[in-house]
Amino acid sequence: MKDRIKRRLFGVISAVIGIALALAAVEGLAILWMMAEDGRYTPAAELFERTQNTYVRDLTRGTHCRYVDTLYPHPYVGFVHHANQPCGLKNINNVGLFNDNYPLLKRPDRYTILLTGGSVAAQLAQLDPWPAPRYLEEELNNEYESPNGQPFWVLNGGDGAWKQPQPFILFALNAQALDAVITLGGMNDYYLFRPWERERLEYPINNFQAVNPLVADDNFGDAAIGWVVGRLAGGVASDPMLGRSHAAYLVFRAQEALAKGQNGLKSRKRTTLENLFALPADIAGDGERVFGLQLELLEKYNRAMEALARDYDIKTAYFFQPVPAYGKTLTAEEQAAAGDLSHLKLYRRMVDGVMCQRDMGLAVFDLGDLFVDVKETVYADGSHLLRSPFGESLGYRLMARRIAADVAAAWGLKRKQDATR
Repeated sequence: MKDRIKRRLFGVISAVIGIALALAAVEGLAILWMMAEDGRYTPAAELFERTQNTYVRDLTRGTHCRYVDTLYPHPYVGFVHHANQPCGLKNINNVGLFNDNYPLLKRPDRYTILLTGGSVAAQLAQLDPWPAPRYLEEELNNEYESPNGQPFWVLNGGDGAWKQPQPFILFALNAQALDAVITLGGMNDYYLFRPWERERLEYPINNFQAVNPLVADDNFGDAAIGWVVGRLAGGVASDPMLGRSHAAYLVFRAQEALAKGQNGLKSRKRTTLENLFALPADIAGDGERVFGLQLELLEKYNRAMEALARDYDIKTAYFFQPVPAYGKTLTAEEQAAAGDLSHLKLYRRMVDGVMCQRDMGLAVFDLGDLFVDVKETVYADGSHLLRSPFGESLGYRLMARRIAADVAAAWGLKRKQDATR
């Protein structure tokens, strides 16, 4: 009897040891795999951090919700955010964006500026509620007099992955309530300029498909599977044990790819988003013609905003965001976080193309050299700037200062010390 118990106990112990050794071997192979990719050892927690940009990560930090769970469909701009439980965001206003509610009509006690664009614009306008700093609003109020003598008020009109025509549409929806509009973008538009792209500039990104599965997916079942797998992937990243495992990270990466529909399957439907926004057959695949057409479309929306602004006596300014691929000597931390920088030449060509609209009188500005003399780490990833947990940011402070100075010159604003002399 005792011998039988000993044999069973020995078998259980052997099995446990075998499983532990197998898991250790899998983990070791995963570590070697990631070292081969990165060229160095990278902690699993850092790898999980990389799977989402800082904008997405900031909005879901400390929760089991994924970014897609915070999105809400919008009939005109495609998607915004919601404040509904369990995954709603606390600082969402009456139009599904961040911070103060939008007024329906112009406020006589404020000089109201809409700052619109993608996630960089959203962060510059500030994602977090007071007392988090509102970089541009504070800079303008500290340094300049507004045209109507009232305090500057900057409405947050940016959201993750937004590009034209979303800024134009948001501006058109709210022009009657505004004194000025500023766009800040670049990278989200750039992706449609790549020579292999086959959809026109207005093609909606995956976020639209995520909140409109019946419209965008081949069938609802596939969308539901992707949603469930994506939630599982998010749970892996936030688990105290699995979140430190390289093997779990590789599984997570595969799950994320599946959740995003990267399975190579092509829809069998005749009417799809790709078809609705397809480039003409004689242009698709021709890099030069793709670039020329997308540039014309991007310039069109600036001109459209300018025309609407003239009707409502609204001041305008258009800014291209800085990127780590250009205009700064990167720190070691920035080099690790910036990712692939091969977009430099095409991105700069796009910026230079739109900058020609200055010859038409448009206030178009390039922030590419914003950090040329900055030695500190300011980039958090390939697009966004570092922010503290309380919303403070050297990078966004410097950006606000530059944008304020540029719009002051374009709009004829007076400095406060000059106005008091």
